[in-house]
Amino acid sequence: MSAASHCSSNRNLTAMRTIRRRGARAAAAAALAFISCVVPSFAQHSKPTQYDVEAAYLFNFAKFVRWPPKARPRQSSLSICVVGDDVFSAVLDRTISGEQINGKPVVEKRIASPQEVSDCSILYIGAADPGQATRMLSEATDLPVLTVSEMPDFLDRGGMIQFVLLDDRVRFKVNLQPTQHDGLTLSSELLKVALEVRGANAVR
Repeated sequence: MSAASHCSSNRNLTAMRTIRRRGARAAAAAALAFISCVVPSFAQHSKPTQYDVEAAYLFNFAKFVRWPPKARPRQSSLSICVVGDDVFSAVLDRTISGEQINGKPVVEKRIASPQEVSDCSILYIGAADPGQATRMLSEATDLPVLTVSEMPDFLDRGGMIQFVLLDDRVRFKVNLQPTQHDGLTLSSELLKVALEVRGANAVR
């Protein structure tokens, strides 16, 4: 049985609500409970790395996003693509190994060209140069692809989810405008945990 199978959906949602309700001081414990539900090996470490946390969140984002019904219906797996960060790619690959969402295996895929974006369900843009990030985001426009990065101005560039560090803890901000434009629906439970939500109809 996969790690995700050991955790109920209610437990995930409870942890996410706790992050929002208790505020920044207690967010660390709640966030750790949330990600360790999916990646139990975290319980063996006193402090997971930033990449560990981001990889676990990235996997969990897929559980709280609804893609358009006709989005790549024949695709047999859910692909999380990584651009420009081989170290993160390796951490993500280890995190999602053996996992499934809605009966589809979750796989990590490294890509280097904009033409490969159409094969992705989630696109993570790492420490890429600004030109590469612009090209990748441009290619993702009008495609049902969730775009995520830790680049400081990612939301301003048209990205959907941006990781940020707050008090040495990983949090994230959301831009709903591109998600709505590309036909993606983010769960209200996910938005409740976000540090900031931008865009029309940003209900939390």
